[in-house]
Amino acid sequence: MDTAIEMERAGINLKPSGRMPDDSVLQAPVEAGKTVGNITVDDPIFSCRDVDVYYGEKHAIKKVGIDIGKNSVLAMIGPSGCGKSTFLRCLNRMNDTIPNARVVGSIKLDGNDIHDKKQDVVQLRARVGMVFQKPNPFPKSIYENVAYGPRIHGLAGDRVELDEIVHSSLQRAGLWEEVKDRLQHPGTSLSGGQQQRLCIARTIAVNPEVILMDEPCSALDPIATARIEDLMEELRQSYAIVIVTHSMQQAARVSQRTAYFHLGDLIEVGETDRIFTNPRHRLTEDYITGRFG
Repeated sequence: MDTAIEMERAGINLKPSGRMPDDSVLQAPVEAGKTVGNITVDDPIFSCRDVDVYYGEKHAIKKVGIDIGKNSVLAMIGPSGCGKSTFLRCLNRMNDTIPNARVVGSIKLDGNDIHDKKQDVVQLRARVGMVFQKPNPFPKSIYENVAYGPRIHGLAGDRVELDEIVHSSLQRAGLWEEVKDRLQHPGTSLSGGQQQRLCIARTIAVNPEVILMDEPCSALDPIATARIEDLMEELRQSYAIVIVTHSMQQAARVSQRTAYFHLGDLIEVGETDRIFTNPRHRLTEDYITGRFG
């Protein structure tokens, strides 16, 4: 059979723009339904294999496999309803809170299965923190928003140590200079961008290993968005970050690897520069060039 026809059936991108895939792709066509690109990384913090998610009878995630590297940002992109937020919630077992949700497959954090019966879910969510689409500060003071996690997890021996954690977390979140004189004011009194940075400070206060971000800038203005993106670049020096975003420009700016989801399948994964300049799957190119989504 003609190579071009084989590749077309496999979903390999034949470049409507006129560019052809590189030789490595030509030599190794990918079967339909298989992820294009290398799903593995050296020394991963998360290793996921054959992950399926069901909501009742609905098959939301289909045989997804991917590694998440330390000290890097992985951006997950794709049209609405493609499964990227569902997969993100698998990583700290947030789907456990959804009735009729069922997760099948292997998800390992530092080599340990997060679904092991011995796994304490509260401890898991301390290690794998989450920042949501809409800022959700507690109805408490700025200080108490950050101090709450370290206090309940026993991370501070006394008030002096707790003060240091709050100061350090707010500083790392780029918020200290703006709030240091009003720590007893309600967290809800801050602007939207400040509230989101407060939520990031609250997340890092418990010393997580991974930070999950579900469209963290979708409700923010461009200036606040830029501050969050700058913060992500700083935070990745200490944490692995996984971000779900509908903004391809944001994915290109902040991430080192990008994963493209479509209808529950992980279609393609690779270095961000390559994904956006030379995607290997037709669906990936159609999405990033605006043909659908």
